[in-house]
Amino acid sequence: MNLEMVLATDNYFKFIRELRNDPITNKGFINRELISEVSHLEYMKHHSKFYRVCLLDGVPVGYIGVIDNDIRIAVHNDYIQNGVGTFMLNEITKYYSNLSAKIKVENFASIKLFEKLGFKRKYYIYEKN
Repeated sequence: MNLEMVLATDNYFKFIRELRNDPITNKGFINRELISEVSHLEYMKHHSKFYRVCLLDGVPVGYIGVIDNDIRIAVHNDYIQNGVGTFMLNEITKYYSNLSAKIKVENFASIKLFEKLGFKRKYYIYEKN
C-alpha cells in the first residue's frame, strides 16, 4: 500500500466535496449541512493551501485540513480501517502543533483514532436542541 499526501489543488476539489457530502461520511461531522458546488469552490479558493489529499497508489482516498488549528478529516468509506486516517493524522502533525479536533460523541471511530495518536479530551460541550 503506497500512501502519499499531496496539496489539495483544484483537480481534487470535486473529490473533497463529494466525500464530505457522502451520506455515510457526513454523519460523522458536527455540521451536517450539504455543501453546494459554488460554496465549496469559494471556500477552497481561500483555504485549499491548508488541505492535503491522501492518495493510495495515485487514487484519492481521503483528505485532511487544518483551519485555525482545527482538524477536518475524512476517509472514503471503501478505505476505512486500512490505516488511511492514521497516516493522514500522523503526516499533518509533522507540520502543525497545538492541533485540536471537534468530534461528535457518537463518532467512535474518530475518537479512537485521535486517542490512539495521543490526543486528549479537553472539553465537553452541551447543547439543548
